[in-house]
Amino acid sequence: MGLNYLKDPAAIYEASFATIRREGAPLLERLPEEARELTIRVAHSCGMVDAIADLRLSADLVAAGRAALLAGAPVLVDAQMVAHGVIARHLPTGNSVVCRLSEPEIAPLAARLGTTRSAAQVDLWIERGELAGAVVAIGNAPTALFHLLERLDEGAAPPAAILAFPVGFVGAAESKDELFARPRGVPFATLLGRRGGSAMAAAAVNALAAGLRGGLA
Repeated sequence: MGLNYLKDPAAIYEASFATIRREGAPLLERLPEEARELTIRVAHSCGMVDAIADLRLSADLVAAGRAALLAGAPVLVDAQMVAHGVIARHLPTGNSVVCRLSEPEIAPLAARLGTTRSAAQVDLWIERGELAGAVVAIGNAPTALFHLLERLDEGAAPPAAILAFPVGFVGAAESKDELFARPRGVPFATLLGRRGGSAMAAAAVNALAAGLRGGLA
């Protein structure tokens, strides 16, 4: 005898998003219509409707992120887990999803900088001309977000959007607070506090891309 549970993928998505819309209605109603899709996907990725209360988006994030993707901008990610969570078929121009952690120069560069490999790859993005106009999705390392902000302060050409969801007990809340307080003129989405993760960062990318195709599937 089999167990009784919902199996159809489309029905699961529909029921999940309906639950978020119902339970999160008071919070969602405060958001602009164009921001709700991203918000729903982030909540869905972690199973926590209350995360909506901690989500912060700049007014121009959705428009800027979608325009960048339509223009062919790459999606730069801090971890392979984020890359694997991005739904490639939704990317409107076959956009590249770039993670440089496995590049041979990353470990020596991180050692010279005295930081993590995730942070060091920010410098590689800049050296290879990838950062300017890109969509950056950070779902793991607070050091990557901190270093990105440092390089912007030093004059690096900015990305089109920053989707900042680093997670953890050391630096995650602080790095996101810094972005929220001083976004350096870059459109952003972030989740305040310790919560975050690769699934949330990928969900934010997927929301921007799926919106260009007219749905949440």
